[in-house]
Amino acid sequence: MGNLRKVGKKMNKVILIGRLTKDVELRYTQTSNTAVASFTLAVNRRIAKEGEERKADFFNIVVWNKLAETASKHLNKGMQVGIVGNIQNRFWETEDGTKKYITEIIAEEVEFIDSKRREELDPSILTRPVGTSNQNVEENINESFDNGDDLPF
Repeated sequence: MGNLRKVGKKMNKVILIGRLTKDVELRYTQTSNTAVASFTLAVNRRIAKEGEERKADFFNIVVWNKLAETASKHLNKGMQVGIVGNIQNRFWETEDGTKKYITEIIAEEVEFIDSKRREELDPSILTRPVGTSNQNVEENINESFDNGDDLPF
């Protein structure tokens, strides 16, 4: 128990390294024109059974504001990136009454891992924009669903 330390009442932090399974999709919310990007990250599992191919888990990543626009310009299918963020579950109901559920990683930071691509760009290009907080992200998410949209992207 030497590694345990006292933390605040909440802890929700995720760090992932993986490859994009497709190009980034950039959209803007209808009510506030806020940029929101999404992509799927494939993360290899650390352990594979002998004789079996290593498996991967796939995570839905969502990026907001200026970081979303930057990610859409510089990230492509197959690139390896590191993500720091938090897990969020969302529920909504479609027009036909079907209940939908999704688990997403809300990215606060995105880092290039591919060395060639990283060398081409300013290392500070993908960082959390000043003034962006989880509270702002939550407000944008709530705003985009309050107007009856199924998804903001």
